[in-house]
Amino acid sequence: MQRDKSAVIAMSGGVDSSVAAYLMTREGYRCMGVTMRLFRNPDIGLCSFHTCCSQKDIDDASDVAFTLDIPYEVIDFTEGFKEKIIEKFIRTYEAGGTPNPCIDCNRYMKFDKLIAYADDAGFDHIVTGHYARIDYDENSGRYRLLKALDESKDQSYVLYMLTQQQLSRIKFPLGEMKKTDVRIIAEQQGFCNSAKHDSQDICFVPDGDYAGFMEKYTGKSYPEGDLLDVSGKVLGRHRGAVRYTIGQRKGLGIAAGEPVYVVSKDMEKNTVVVGAEGHLYHTSLIADDMNWISVPGTEEPLRCRAKTRYRQQEQWATVYPLGQGRIEVRFDEPQRAITAGQAVVLYDGDTVLGGGTIISASDK
Repeated sequence: MQRDKSAVIAMSGGVDSSVAAYLMTREGYRCMGVTMRLFRNPDIGLCSFHTCCSQKDIDDASDVAFTLDIPYEVIDFTEGFKEKIIEKFIRTYEAGGTPNPCIDCNRYMKFDKLIAYADDAGFDHIVTGHYARIDYDENSGRYRLLKALDESKDQSYVLYMLTQQQLSRIKFPLGEMKKTDVRIIAEQQGFCNSAKHDSQDICFVPDGDYAGFMEKYTGKSYPEGDLLDVSGKVLGRHRGAVRYTIGQRKGLGIAAGEPVYVVSKDMEKNTVVVGAEGHLYHTSLIADDMNWISVPGTEEPLRCRAKTRYRQQEQWATVYPLGQGRIEVRFDEPQRAITAGQAVVLYDGDTVLGGGTIISASDK
């Protein structure tokens, strides 16, 4: 049997990965469905339902695999997830940043381990339900990551870390589809999860209370401190600096007479600074740990578009290489709430040039 017609399907129990599995079987691929168990809910203080990796998700994925008549297995990826994802998530918040654990999970866990599993099991490709596209550029000799045709569902921002070797093995069958069409296919195939809601939460913090999760996980309490204005005047008390993110307006507990936002934090001094919205805007950022995709990198200033948040529209900028995996991105227009720990992703039209982790923002 030809290996190039075989695929391991990452099945989360959701509708997208289920339809991705169906589309690969329809194309004649020999498929195997797998659900990646990233953590065990009781180990991190969660009940067994209401999160990914829950028994309900496993049951749904298993049911779809049975419907498609493909083998199915739950594989244990818990080793390393605590250290590489959960504990990094906590360290980033404690250092004053705002992490993106989904990007880290894709980068350090899912794709590497899925490809290793596919190699061991004798499958050539791995498949996920992400909304993005991959092609091969003959001129450059490089694989390219492209935005999904349905930009409202595009997930290329959280996939910028994929390497050339990984892109050569991955397929995203939903990249040219609309979500409405995906649900129609699921209904037509009688999938049990055709009407299942998309997960919007961090998988291991399903209630959104990340500070509460951190306290429960670490056994620490994050102390109150001074809430300051930009001149250093004490306005009140905050409930623990880790509970505040750059750009936050709600829940500040002060009456300032005008809208104010979190504009910075000093974790060593345990202070949170608030100010008018104008203080949130910066023209420049530094990013490190760059991963380049469609180009091998740049030694010269590079004009492109960039975005610093998942739902943000790309903005025109110039990228300056700094060496050792670092870049400076200078935007044509000031950008709101550039936040350490988040990703900056660079685009040339629909093509992802690459991306990295923001470490600071400033004005140039």
